[in-house]
Order: sequence, then structure tokens, then C-alpha cells
Amino acid sequence: MLTSITPLGERSRGNRYAVTLTAYVLGCLLGGATTGLVLGAVGSLLPSLPVLVLAAIACAAAALADLRGTRIGRRQVDEDWLTRYRGWVYGLGFGYQLGLGVVTVVTSAATVAVLALALLTQSAVSGLLVGLAFGGARAVPALLLGRAASHGELRSLAAGLERRAPLAARTTTAALALGSAVLLTGALA
Repeated sequence: MLTSITPLGERSRGNRYAVTLTAYVLGCLLGGATTGLVLGAVGSLLPSLPVLVLAAIACAAAALADLRGTRIGRRQVDEDWLTRYRGWVYGLGFGYQLGLGVVTVVTSAATVAVLALALLTQSAVSGLLVGLAFGGARAVPALLLGRAASHGELRSLAAGLERRAPLAARTTTAALALGSAVLLTGALA
């Protein structure tokens, strides 16, 4: 899916890249906002919780799960949409599914940590903001591929992202561990 929405792909399907990409980014933001809003609203119904401690535990658990290479789910977005619908339709649909965070393959437990953090905000508005940040982050890879002007450049960019995936995974795990430590320190202070 990563290389599906590019200037080259959209041109070959007779679509305008800017329209499809805009729909995709909007979908990512809407999906993230939906998840964050729902979880924040549900969290607001919970009794008062030791939020910093629970958030620290969620981040630490996610870091440990990522160290083990845990993956959740098997479903990807339906690539048949690329030939069945207009660009803005599949752009919005793909983006929304990825922005939701839980209806496609979850390759990092950081996604689960974000869901826990949205819940622990105990606020629909704060959960919405967490979800928007998450959805925005989900849109970034497609934005990075937008500068490919040839098939060779696209392959090179995609291969570069793949090569950097292990570093990104280690960085995410380290950020989760650091976040857990900072949250725990704040809870104990």
C-alpha cells in the first residue's frame, strides 16, 4: 500500500495526485480523530485514575512488545479499490482505515500505546488531539513518496524507507521507554 498513492500511480490511473493525496491525509486525520475522540469520551466515563502511572505502564508494555516483534492483525487495506473507485474515494478510505489504527495490521505496539493514552486523557477533546497527531503521523510515509518523478526514483525512495524501518522501530521503542520513564518520574514527584 505504501507505494500505491504516488504521482506516478495516480497518473497511470487517470487521477490527480493532489486530490488523492489530500483525501488520503484528510482520511488519516479523520480516522485518528474518530479513534481519539471515542477513546477520550469513554475515558471520561471512567473513575479518577492514576493517569501518569497507567500511561507509563502502557508505554513500557508497548516498548517490551515492540522488542519482541509483536504484530497484531493480518488485514491490509483493499488494493482492489485502486481500480474500482476514484482517487479521492480510495484516498479517503485508505487514510481513514489507517488513521483509525486498529482495522489494519498493527506493526508496532506504539499504536496500542497511543490508544491507551487517548483513553487516559479522560477527555473527548484531549483524546481528539491525540488522535489527530496519530493520524497525521500515519500520513507521513505517503507524503515522502510524493516527490518521485520516475519509477526508478519511486523504487529508490521506497527501498530507502524499508532500509530505515529497523532504525525507526528502534527509535520508537526507545521513545516509548523514555516516555514511560518520564511519566513515571512525574507520577512519583
